[in-house]
Amino acid sequence: MIRKIQPQDREVFIALGQEFYHSEAVLSPIPAEHFARTFDAVLSGSPYADALMVEWDGKPVGYGILALTWSNEAGGMVVWLEELYISPACRGKGLGREFFAYVEEHYGQKARRFRLEVTAENTEAIRLYKRLGYQDFHYLQMVRELP
Repeated sequence: MIRKIQPQDREVFIALGQEFYHSEAVLSPIPAEHFARTFDAVLSGSPYADALMVEWDGKPVGYGILALTWSNEAGGMVVWLEELYISPACRGKGLGREFFAYVEEHYGQKARRFRLEVTAENTEAIRLYKRLGYQDFHYLQMVRELP
C-alpha cells in the first residue's frame, strides 16, 4: 500500500531515510535533520514537497519523496521523484511499480513531466525505471550548495 505520510510516521520515516542514505543507491549520507525538515515541510502543507509511505503487510517498509516544480521547458509542473527507498527484504514484490502507479494516478493530470535521478551503480532501479518508460535525460546536472 502507498499512502501519504502522517504525523506518527516521523521516526520510521527518518530511520528509513538513514538506511537509504547509507546504501549504494546514493553518493553520500546526509544529516538526520534534513529528514526532519522535509517531514515538517510536508506535514505543514508545503506546495513544493510531498512524501509517501510504502507499506507491506501493514508495516512501513519504505518511503518516497516528491519535489514539485515548474518547468518552462516541460510546459508545466514537473514531479521530481526525489527519493524512493524500499527495504531490501521487501524488494521484488512490486512495491516500486505500485509506488509509480500511485504517483501517476495522483499527479498525472497536473504534471507535464516526471523526473528522477539514479546512480549508475543502481542497476536494479534503472531496470525498473526503464520498464516504466523512463529514459535517459542528457543534461549534466550541477549544484551549488549553500550554507
